[in-house]
Amino acid sequence: MTSSSWVFSSHSSTSGPAGELITDYRSRLALEQSQAAELRQQELAEQTSEFNAPEARIRAWEKTHGLRLPRESTHSVLRVVATLTHLTLEQVHEEQRRRSALAAPAPQSAQTA
Repeated sequence: MTSSSWVFSSHSSTSGPAGELITDYRSRLALEQSQAAELRQQELAEQTSEFNAPEARIRAWEKTHGLRLPRESTHSVLRVVATLTHLTLEQVHEEQRRRSALAAPAPQSAQTA
């Protein structure tokens, strides 16, 4: 009988095509991680930039954290949002009021018969 051990030994070397695949994978993974870290930094900068309006900062916070701004004005996360966006709590409350006004149905005028 012939031994097939040569098959395993020839594929375990990292100098051949398999080794190049591993190197390519590691390089691609490192690049993806670097890009994700850069994107995260950009998102964090966007949520704290003084050049952005409170509305834009809060939207950036929502996007970064995958959450929506609570509607309840006494919700405990509002202080966290204010801190992370470098806004005052009153500015966060103002954005809540603005959103509530946009979501509220327009008042219907009385129709005369």
